[in-house]
Amino acid sequence: MTGLGIIAGGGELPRAVAQSARADGRAVFIIGLKGSLDENEPWLQAFPHEFASLGAPGQAFKSFRAASVTDVLLAGKLDRPRFSDLKLDAKGVMLLPRALKAARQGDDALLRFVVTMFEEEGFHAIGVAEAAPGLVCSEGDLGRLGPNDDARADMARGFAIVKALGALDVGQAAVVCEGLTLAVEAAEGTDRMIARIGTLREALRGTPENKRGVLVKALKPTQDARTDMPVIGTATLEAAAAAGLAGIALEAGGALIMDKQAVAGRADALGLFVTGVRL
Repeated sequence: MTGLGIIAGGGELPRAVAQSARADGRAVFIIGLKGSLDENEPWLQAFPHEFASLGAPGQAFKSFRAASVTDVLLAGKLDRPRFSDLKLDAKGVMLLPRALKAARQGDDALLRFVVTMFEEEGFHAIGVAEAAPGLVCSEGDLGRLGPNDDARADMARGFAIVKALGALDVGQAAVVCEGLTLAVEAAEGTDRMIARIGTLREALRGTPENKRGVLVKALKPTQDARTDMPVIGTATLEAAAAAGLAGIALEAGGALIMDKQAVAGRADALGLFVTGVRL
């Protein structure tokens, strides 16, 4: 198999992808993005890696070539940099005007630009679905529980909201409870969006004792699945349970689940459903 280079941002996804790809027999080399990935992450020690700034991509190109990387993948949360503070190498100076233009067009455009940088250097950009297919959400219920009719109605509304707002590059997630939209994801991310639900009146939301409402996550219509797919893990389940939600619905084939076995087990223990829906 060809070598896989992971351009790693924050969160658990880069680790899950790296471990899954290595388990499939691929050699993995990681470039951690400074300011996005913690340089002291313990799991990094199991992989050859180094760190690079978005303003200095030249060294990353050289390192990937030295490691015989042919396929590259962007995984994890990318913290938008202050471009005025970036230290630029020669490649960075050449690419900065295009990076600024992409950043003004939204996060999706900036992520696509990062991938394009590597493609223009001769690397083949792939998505998580290709590098670690075992993480992709499939259709149907993951654990023992499934949605009831009320939850299915909330799921349908939630997917419609996510697709409509996603077309404007707003977010990938929404929470709906008995037809009422409780929250939509913006720049704060899914976990903080879910946390906001706990500040609402109990008449509007569920509780851990009386679970109501559904978290929905799906690809934005304009999104490049190679750069950013919706993702959940056990931490998402814990947040959903604390907010009194009944379950989580994901776009089948368009979302990722980190450690499906652990997620299924934790969902059952918390009394939540996790289900994939083909849109």
